Amino acid sequence: MFKKIQHRLLRSYLLVLASILSIFVIGVRVVFSRSLAQQTTDKLIALGQGVAASSEVEDEQLKIESELSVKELINNDRSLQWFDTQGKLISQQGKYFIDLPFSANQSVQTQSGKVRIRAVTLPIIESENGKLVGYIRVSQSLEEFDETLRKLDLGLGSGVIIALIFSSIGGVILTRQAMQPIEESFQRLKQFTADASHELRSPLMAVKSNAAVALKYSEGIRETDKEKFEAIASATKQMTRLTEDLLLLARTDKIQRQDWQLVNLTSILEDLFQLYRTQTEAKTIQFKTQLTKDLYLMGDAVQLMRLFTNLIQNAISYTPEKGTIEIIANRFGSQLIIKVKDTGIGIAPEHLQLIFERFWRADKARSYANGGSGLGLAIAQAICLQHQGEIVVTSQVGIGSCFEVRLRAVG
Repeated sequence: MFKKIQHRLLRSYLLVLASILSIFVIGVRVVFSRSLAQQTTDKLIALGQGVAASSEVEDEQLKIESELSVKELINNDRSLQWFDTQGKLISQQGKYFIDLPFSANQSVQTQSGKVRIRAVTLPIIESENGKLVGYIRVSQSLEEFDETLRKLDLGLGSGVIIALIFSSIGGVILTRQAMQPIEESFQRLKQFTADASHELRSPLMAVKSNAAVALKYSEGIRETDKEKFEAIASATKQMTRLTEDLLLLARTDKIQRQDWQLVNLTSILEDLFQLYRTQTEAKTIQFKTQLTKDLYLMGDAVQLMRLFTNLIQNAISYTPEKGTIEIIANRFGSQLIIKVKDTGIGIAPEHLQLIFERFWRADKARSYANGGSGLGLAIAQAICLQHQGEIVVTSQVGIGSCFEVRLRAVG
């Protein structure tokens, strides 16, 4: 039980940490990407302004001259394009050019494709009269930009993974330390419950014996006193069963797995069918089975019989006359699936998560009217968990319930 809680805490801790780190990584990447993109654009603008400022005009015609060599442009993955005032290409130098239509209004353009390219278009103004004489478009490949982002992604991703690994190690240590005092407190509580239940057995047995003697030789007592002794005997019987169940729950985790033996579950279920067939017939309940032969597992035969006894008794208690109870046992892969189905009163959806709690009962679906201690399903679940299995419940009010037990098979 505490292992599951520890794992749940660790998963929650790692989920929160992973969420925080993801938000941080996304924020860093967005800020860095925008900053790097703005730097690239600023460099292209500066280059374009420098080329535009050095441009000359002869007879109102743009004279193409650039202080930058073509080799230098190619080495820097850049290119220059000159356009007249009508947007017609005059000349170009470099390696990478965008294929997008010329647009004087859109100063920054980005072209996607095998090689992403960013371009900045700037006007060329004649310095003497301020007249527009053409446009210069500066382009640059974004391969280096994209490679930088890939390295950033790799670094951030690796950092997150390393952080989660070390956080997992630290989380395991911290959750163990956090759960240790809780486990110790729970063990002390279980020990107290076991000791108290054990000590109560003797006085309860004495009360039960004296009440039985008084009822056996009831000739000398009044009728009203006889009824009181019968009530005492009934209450004592219920208290005895309660202490026995509490003692069993307290000792469930102490079952030593090395003492487990190979158990034929089919044989156990067949014995229980024969045992409770008379009781179901008396209640006019149709009791039937579908059992696969030789279903083996490693476990404690006595505890497993108690598990299915509690489930069958629970079904009998809450199945009305002329109802049906069916036990189905099969093997699927490495699992044994045992279903105890009934056509009883059913369990409300909001109560399904509560039925295995000790002493829990709904107004209609759970009561002590059948003489039970209110611990039957809690004991069944404890035994199932001890055998590394689980119980799954499905139910509909007024239709019935199905308790599905899943255990590890052998062979």
